[in-house]
Amino acid sequence: MKTAGLNFRHLYFFRVVATEGSVTRAAERLGLAIQTISTQISALEQQVGKALLTQQGRRLVPTEAGRVAMTYAEQIFQLGDRMQEALEEVDAGRIRLSVGISDSMPKLIATRLLQAALSLEQQVRLVCMEDEFESLLADLALHKLDVVLTDRPVRASATLKVFSHLVGESEMQLYGTRSLARKYSRDFPHSLNGAPLLLPTRNNALRGRIDAWLLQQGVRPDVMGEFEDNAMLNTFGRSGMGLFFAPAALAADMYEQFDAHLVGSAPELREQFYAISSERKIRHPVVEAMLNTSPR
Repeated sequence: MKTAGLNFRHLYFFRVVATEGSVTRAAERLGLAIQTISTQISALEQQVGKALLTQQGRRLVPTEAGRVAMTYAEQIFQLGDRMQEALEEVDAGRIRLSVGISDSMPKLIATRLLQAALSLEQQVRLVCMEDEFESLLADLALHKLDVVLTDRPVRASATLKVFSHLVGESEMQLYGTRSLARKYSRDFPHSLNGAPLLLPTRNNALRGRIDAWLLQQGVRPDVMGEFEDNAMLNTFGRSGMGLFFAPAALAADMYEQFDAHLVGSAPELREQFYAISSERKIRHPVVEAMLNTSPR
């Protein structure tokens, strides 16, 4: 099978037909004759040597080979869209930076990291997306993202070539509303026995360290809630549902944005922040600026 001269116009027509489930609807969407679409789909199937579509009831659906082709077609045209956007940014004299932010990553920390990286003289157009860690890694591998900001490292493998860069570190502190802080700050950390506490879920990198720290202190708080999303955890903490941990580097922000008051410090408990980048021959200049920022 020879595909060196793969016709991407044919591939695009196949993608539209597979999405619409009908040559007729695809022709209407594209404003072309049905025969034109059918001819070019046939040409693509002849070129790759496999049937890509099959009739299922009233719909055309991809065959097994068609599903494989559809996966690559989606990647190809998504990259094409990104290329077009990047070229438009070049014309505007700007650099585009697509960042994935893990839902467990403190958003204020992510903001600080990005602000440090946006110090380049050239104007940057920032595109931020939040999702679960694994989903963001998949998008990074597909080059939908330039970098992922998260609270955990990831090891590169034969199937996932990514690199973890430590870009920040902070000891943790415990916060709460004024009334909770007044009640539990005395005799900290022993005061945490039976205290209402909000924690990240167990798949969060910090959770295991918090559990170990509580065990080390010999205290058993009353866990009122577990949250995968860091911003949601802080919001419930602000409502007075329970005490919650936050990086000491954000002490001023905790008070100003969440009216959160310090209960006590846990210098033995530290949270680390990482920028995950993919393996590329040409590195993104803004990502480079971020990676060159000294961890704090």
